[in-house]
This record gives sequence, C-alpha cells and structure tokens, in this order.
Amino acid sequence: MLLFSVQDATVPANLLTLPEHVFEEQENRWLLQLRAEVRELLSDPLFCDLEVEPAIVEGEPASEIARAVRDYDIDLVTVVTHGRKGLSRALGGSTAEEIIAEAPCPVLAIRPPQHDFVEHQDSLSKIHLNRVVLATNFQPSSVAATQLATQITNHTGAELHVLYVIGDYFEQISALFPEGSLAALSRLRRYVQERMSQLTREEGPRAITNIAEGRPYEEIVRLAAQKEADMIIIGTTVHASLFGGVPVLGAEIERVVRNAPCPVLCVPASRVVTPLPALVTQPVPQT
Repeated sequence: MLLFSVQDATVPANLLTLPEHVFEEQENRWLLQLRAEVRELLSDPLFCDLEVEPAIVEGEPASEIARAVRDYDIDLVTVVTHGRKGLSRALGGSTAEEIIAEAPCPVLAIRPPQHDFVEHQDSLSKIHLNRVVLATNFQPSSVAATQLATQITNHTGAELHVLYVIGDYFEQISALFPEGSLAALSRLRRYVQERMSQLTREEGPRAITNIAEGRPYEEIVRLAAQKEADMIIIGTTVHASLFGGVPVLGAEIERVVRNAPCPVLCVPASRVVTPLPALVTQPVPQT
C-alpha cells in the first residue's frame, strides 16, 4: 500500500529519519509537523498487518498522483473529499475530480460521513459489501465498470443493483418535436428493457435491474440512498477542457461524486484493473 501525499514544497526523502536538530530552524518547522502527521497515520490500526510505504512529493496533486499510479503500478487510488485534516486533509472537490479524470486506474472517492463498508474490530479490518449500485448507459465507457461490479459482487455476495437512467432531455425535446421524440423515447425504453433482461439472464438473480427517467445523477443518488448502498460503481470518460487545461469529468459524474450517500468507485474506460485485490481473486478481462 502506498501512502501518497503531494505538498507545495520540497520534502526530504529521509523525512522520517531526519535528526531533531534539523527542525530547530524556523523554515523547517513545518516539516516537523508533517513528520508527526505521517507517523500518526502510519500508526492507524487500519494499517495493521499491511505493508505501507509513505511517499511525499512536490507538485500538483492530480498530475503527481497519475504519475505515481504509473510508476508504482497502482490498482486503486482512494481520495477523501471532505472531513479530514493535516496530511490526510480534505481535497477540494475540483482537485478530487481532476484526480479521477487523470488517474489511469479506478478511483474510490470518499466523502465522510458517508456510509462506510470497512469494519475494524479486534485488530482486524473487514470489508462488508451488502448492496452495490452500478450505473450504466450500455456504452463502451461502462463496460469496464460493469465487469468490475460483477467481479466484486460475485466474490462478496453483495446485491447488484443495475441502474439505467433515461435522461430528462427527452422531455425538453418532446415539447418542440412531440411526434418524433415520443417515438424515439418509446424505442429507447424497449431497448433498455431488452438490455436489462439480457443482463439479468447473464448475471443471475443477484442482479436487480432498475430503470428511471430524470436527471442521471439525481436518480443514481436517489437509488443509492433508497437501497442503503455501500458503494456506487460508475464508468468514467474524460473530456478535453474548454480552455485547454487538465481533462475534466462529465457534469453528471461530478455531481454523483459530490452528492452520493456512499463511496463512489470511478472506473476509467481506458483501462480495466482489479481495484480491490484482497477481494477479487480472478483477473478482470482487458477490453
């Protein structure tokens, strides 16, 4: 496990073993606080029996984390977007979304005090997944997320709630072009029903299908809250920034991350990996 932190100033590689006299200088006092925070995190009971490697670098969080994913061959990035202090302080929403957009592996976005699925008791940490919501649009961007959701729920025995949301833009189109849009909406409804029936046949009784109409992010968040889901899994694609900056997520995915009642596992379409190696024992097929 890599405990990774990005700072806005250079941090010595031997921070944890620096002699105390180094911190007597005024300009190095912040390093003393940083070292204390690192040591406090490393002593967390959740890390018991895990091999944890701390790494602290200077730069921009999104780009440095994306580089670390490639350099360390990381399977899963976890970002906390609210409620932490110090070294593990909350990342701003936009920073977390940049990380999700740039990371070439799945990113688990957590916003405490969300529903938690990790239980620590008697020096043991256990993952309890009872219900997982998979948001899909049957597009290539959701293939990796669907495979991963299937792997995780098959292994844990969790219920898999698959959701397709027919966007409310059809209502807007209907007001202008009632005949053509209504026919298209009817075809889309039949298509979604057929795909959901196919998915149920393939995945078995554990897959519970849901079809909603409205704003996608609202319906995803609503179903997760209604079912008391432990995790939302959603496929992601990134778009070029309008002003030539860093890649950005779509607005609906950003709103899911910001409003979800549980952690959100964002799975990039470009690469399929195993995000929970302790749970998923079979390799995930590449696409």
